[in-house]
Amino acid sequence: MIDARDFGALREVFREWPPADVAEVILDMPEDEQVIIFRVLPHTLAADVFEYLDRDAQQKLLHAMAHEQVAAILNEMSPDDRTALLEELPSAAARQLIRLLTPQERQIAQSLLGYPEGSVGRLMTPDFIAVQEDWTVQQVLDYVREHGQDSETLNVIYVVDERGKLIDDIRIREFLLKPLAHTVRDLMEKTFVSLNVHDSQQDALNVFRKYDRTALPVIDSNDVLVGIVTIDDMLDVAEAEATEDIQKLGGMEALDAPYLTIRFPQMIRKRAGWLVILFLGEMLTASAMGFFEEEIAKAVVLALFVPLIISSGGNSGSQATTLIIRAMAIGEVMLRDWWRVMRREVFSGLTLGVILGSIGFLRIAVWSTFFHLYGPHWPLIGLTIFFSLIGVVMWGTLSGSMLPFALRRVGFDPAAASAPFVATLVDVTGLVIYFTVALLILRGTLL
Repeated sequence: MIDARDFGALREVFREWPPADVAEVILDMPEDEQVIIFRVLPHTLAADVFEYLDRDAQQKLLHAMAHEQVAAILNEMSPDDRTALLEELPSAAARQLIRLLTPQERQIAQSLLGYPEGSVGRLMTPDFIAVQEDWTVQQVLDYVREHGQDSETLNVIYVVDERGKLIDDIRIREFLLKPLAHTVRDLMEKTFVSLNVHDSQQDALNVFRKYDRTALPVIDSNDVLVGIVTIDDMLDVAEAEATEDIQKLGGMEALDAPYLTIRFPQMIRKRAGWLVILFLGEMLTASAMGFFEEEIAKAVVLALFVPLIISSGGNSGSQATTLIIRAMAIGEVMLRDWWRVMRREVFSGLTLGVILGSIGFLRIAVWSTFFHLYGPHWPLIGLTIFFSLIGVVMWGTLSGSMLPFALRRVGFDPAAASAPFVATLVDVTGLVIYFTVALLILRGTLL
């Protein structure tokens, strides 16, 4: 249709599609054709589709479109999505776009951007339905019919007093099921949950998760209802938080932009810092082995099992730190639970160490029986591996589980206890455990 310049047919096709599907098609198109599609879409549909595009695609389209179309889309966008776009832009570009808004929309945009970055105020929208407690159900339903098309959601109706203070929220189903003569006061329970404009987005996410809500009211310091936050915005926050934690768990700083759009020097800087720290930490492994150089020279067979020992400790530590960091992130584990976690991980490490140690001993026994490796003292070597794995795995699970608690206690992000960092820590200490056990068991035979 684009090649044939049949824009009328193109408009009719997309008019029947959900905005999310139109956005998906647009993202698969070359940039010049993306602009063509946007120019033929009705203004309302174009604004809805625009909200489903990623920030990079949005910015490219804004540069390519005429001012009139940019103004139409920005004025039609929901305030929370528009705020998310504006805060990603350089300040000069954001000011230029704000000037394209109508006076009313400009006031809303500047108000939302005035809240601290990362706060609930940046996520909320002022489009909601608020009613008085002395209204009847009939009045509420008539008001919803007249003004509901501008509301972000109609799932919940908010009750305010004459000064705008929030006093309750009531699900729309209550109004649909009650007699029309009932008043709002008859339906009120005053058990509502609200957010403050200055709450962090992470705290808001925890409240949504705890109370299982699709929308929550937002109040200011005077308890005045100023907006609402809906679950779609919380899903974006949850995705961003999970992405940041996963990147930190991988042993790097969290990226500030998508992988394919972040500048190369910035990506190297985010990754190089942790790699250098981990590299310097691994140098201690060579120092530890140098300390036991005489023992290795006497029993070279011990060197064969070094990778086995340190990898087992690192893997167990990485498992533990990943489990605890995620449990902390979703509120399953709190700081006060450190003792319960420690006790649990000690027994977990002991059990896992026995399992791995038994496999290691069995491997040495089989290879010695059928291939005559490891010499006549293979049972002692097997016991060395058995008890070393128990000690190293226990230490790995213990340190991996406690490090996030230590970081949280001093005010750092527990996700900074990345799996590679824990593995590096356990590598060095694991060697010390391994050779200490070897000295105790093999003294008088191989050592």
